[in-house]
Amino acid sequence: MLDPILVINCGSSSLKYALVPAEPDAPRLSGLVERLGGVDARLVGTDTRGATFAEAMPGADHRQALATVLTRLEGAAPLAVGHRVVHGGERFVAATRLDDGVLRALDALRELAPLHLPANLAGIAATRRHYPGLPQVAVFDTAFHRTLPPRAYRYALPESLYRRHGIRRYGFHGSNHAHVSRRLATLSGTGNGGWLIAHLGNGCSACAVWQGESVDTSMGLTPLEGLVMGTRSGDVDPGLHSHLARRLGWSLARIDRLLYHESGLLGLSGLSHDMRRLEQAAAEHHEGARLAIEVFCYRVAKALAALSCALPRLDGIAFTGGIGEHAAAVRASVIAQLPHFGARLDAAANAGTVGGRGGRIDAGRGPELWVIPADEEAQIAAETRRLLETSQP
Repeated sequence: MLDPILVINCGSSSLKYALVPAEPDAPRLSGLVERLGGVDARLVGTDTRGATFAEAMPGADHRQALATVLTRLEGAAPLAVGHRVVHGGERFVAATRLDDGVLRALDALRELAPLHLPANLAGIAATRRHYPGLPQVAVFDTAFHRTLPPRAYRYALPESLYRRHGIRRYGFHGSNHAHVSRRLATLSGTGNGGWLIAHLGNGCSACAVWQGESVDTSMGLTPLEGLVMGTRSGDVDPGLHSHLARRLGWSLARIDRLLYHESGLLGLSGLSHDMRRLEQAAAEHHEGARLAIEVFCYRVAKALAALSCALPRLDGIAFTGGIGEHAAAVRASVIAQLPHFGARLDAAANAGTVGGRGGRIDAGRGPELWVIPADEEAQIAAETRRLLETSQP
């Protein structure tokens, strides 16, 4: 089984792909089609020589985008397709081979991840049409968090809502949390100890990992709970919905649009959801940008402090994701707000660990501090390959 795995990650207006070889260090084809449906849709990718390319795709949908992506695979024949699927509910707690019955079950979960699951399913449908005889595997963001204990995943709501309707905390970004925890077990001298992982990007979540297993996380029933994100609010008072309905006459759909699309860094700053732009604006004394960064960092630190309660021992903290890997000032601010952890940041190492470079950024005293580049694609490919190998006759 040395043929590569094609990994597909569909968003509502994007399609990310990677052709992941069986050899860990082999060159990897990868790319992103962004702004699907718009006149400015385009594909940007990297070939096996490491050269980048770009192609305009005005008005393309998921199916057209996938057809274009397949022309960029340099004649490679994938062994299977591994799909990132955001929500698996309580039924899907491991990588699962896709068939019509599984797809019907996933379709019934749409309301749990209304921004993500429809796009995931659109990508699966397009890929199945192009590769009708190829194994298709779903790898779920929620699966890594299957090890949460009831005290972490249950809401303080009536039992019937959990038993009959599955209303509980699920957690997300599981593929990358799994990848980072495995990397830490290899890189750190403490191995599978107690770790806090901060996955910070346009979507953000924190996770407490003990001996390689998720024991608590910041996201819940949906990918809205928890940290401040690019355009998502994270935690708000549950009474906000009824307050806005009574005070402003807003519908549930309007409130959802507020919390998912108009809040977070964008809402706080009134400027942008992009941390790079906000850091530049804050340096130019933009008050909204300064406040957005301050709230973002405080909420990350607050979540890490709370999640530490789930760990028998804290061995270290790892930062990952677009912001976690690139924003050294954000990492420094978060650690500065956790003095009781006893972690000591190496300022020079922190400043130099950007641009996709990983490494250790602590001063050698107290809990370890790491930057681990995200690689959901490698994790999805590995789980897809493992499922196929274990299901062979």
